[in-house]
Amino acid sequence: MISSIRLRRAHIDLVSPFRTSFGVETARDLLYIEVSGDGVIGWGECVAMSEPMYSSEYVDGCEEVLRRYMLPLVHRNTTAESFTDSVRGIRGHYMAKAVLETALLDFQLRRNGMSLGTFLGATQTRVRSGVSVGIQPSIDELLSVVQGYIDDGYLRIKLKIKPGFDLEPVRAVRTTFGDDLLLQVDANSAYQLSDAEHLAKLDQFNLLLIEQPLPEEQVASHAQLAKVVRTPMCLDESILSVEVAREALDSGACSIINIKPGRVGGYLEAKKIHDLCFERGVAVWCGGMLETGIGRAANLALAALPGFTLPGDTSASARYFARDVTSPFILRDGHLDVPTGPGIGIDPDLDYLDSITDRVDEIVLTK
Repeated sequence: MISSIRLRRAHIDLVSPFRTSFGVETARDLLYIEVSGDGVIGWGECVAMSEPMYSSEYVDGCEEVLRRYMLPLVHRNTTAESFTDSVRGIRGHYMAKAVLETALLDFQLRRNGMSLGTFLGATQTRVRSGVSVGIQPSIDELLSVVQGYIDDGYLRIKLKIKPGFDLEPVRAVRTTFGDDLLLQVDANSAYQLSDAEHLAKLDQFNLLLIEQPLPEEQVASHAQLAKVVRTPMCLDESILSVEVAREALDSGACSIINIKPGRVGGYLEAKKIHDLCFERGVAVWCGGMLETGIGRAANLALAALPGFTLPGDTSASARYFARDVTSPFILRDGHLDVPTGPGIGIDPDLDYLDSITDRVDEIVLTK
């Protein structure tokens, strides 16, 4: 049974600035939840950013909604499944839901001696790894960064794009590294439907996909865009649940889906989206939110499911951090190993985690 829950706030620097169409990140403000009881600790990592730029959620807001509305719903016998049912009446706040659901799920799986991968239905022991390349100051610098990741062994390159930094960077990468490079782009909602003819010019570069070119609420507009652009359309920010995923596929708004557990409320919902797409033969891949090893371990378990046929953003620890909060995930032959231990299968380095922790608040459960 659960005896207490801790909220841990910490801070970690990135090895280099990460620039997207909506801003630049140089560090991560971290929020972890620890669910404790019977000598077992389950861990969850909140993926929300410091500011509400990728989505309406941000890490301080997640902590507030967890404290006021979600943690009071947790009792000593609460499970991940019962928690998910109990918060259905809370609109939105998917990332807050996800961090607590994950900690509860990790806790119960550790107690049962079952890995998260086994629980979800993983069929792979290693996951193909891609890397997300932020917007660079110049094309020359972009080519240098891409070369470095290719030398590291990454099997797929994703380029962040925005208006004014799209066709020429993509052309330069494709020309320099050839047609065999698995290449895709991510706009993070930076374009409008009126840009359709411009975006169609990306078709010449034989991309795997264009990710989330239009604002997240414009699912119908993505369906219109897909009639103009031949490159497969992939949705990210728009997909908040299995119901939205179904409607997006039915309407032709996308033919590929990026599944981010934090964005959809947790791994239980993420699996439902995977199962829907797998049944329909729709390719999915696992996106990343600059997670530390705690969140990365859980994502690898998800990415080991059979429907994840495209390399995801499950990069090695060294891509983002000089030192991770867990044992580092290391790229080998373009793959990362899926943890096999109970729960997420990996434990944090508590000495290091404590050294970057700002505060820890504990809630003792009495019922």
